[in-house]
Amino acid sequence: MTREKVDSGSRWEPIVGFSRAVKVGKHVFVAGTTAVDSDANVIGINDPYKQTVYILKKIETALQKVGVSFKDTVRTRIYTTNIDFWDEIGRAHGEVFGEIRPASTIVEVQRLIVEDMLVEIELECMVDQNE
Repeated sequence: MTREKVDSGSRWEPIVGFSRAVKVGKHVFVAGTTAVDSDANVIGINDPYKQTVYILKKIETALQKVGVSFKDTVRTRIYTTNIDFWDEIGRAHGEVFGEIRPASTIVEVQRLIVEDMLVEIELECMVDQNE
């Protein structure tokens, strides 16, 4: 089975040993993604909505590199450092996934790897290989 890997250029990918996304057969798995740009700057400090929008755009770019889109999403997992942000995070998520409505989870975690990160998102897709 073919394995396609998407790297986003993060300096951490080769050090930690991960890919932004991996496509194997009809499955696509997107690693936990945060609102950090290519220069390691956190985008949307103190703004969970802005961080979520940025993360989803970053994920969309990775999905496009393996020929899939948000419409193929079946699962999202959202981690936040403050569950009180759920409505702002949910609003951004809903703007992208409104009619798609993947299975989704949002949980509060004690912290993420960088203090200013408020949100991290993982995503899974399934694609019809006959398309």
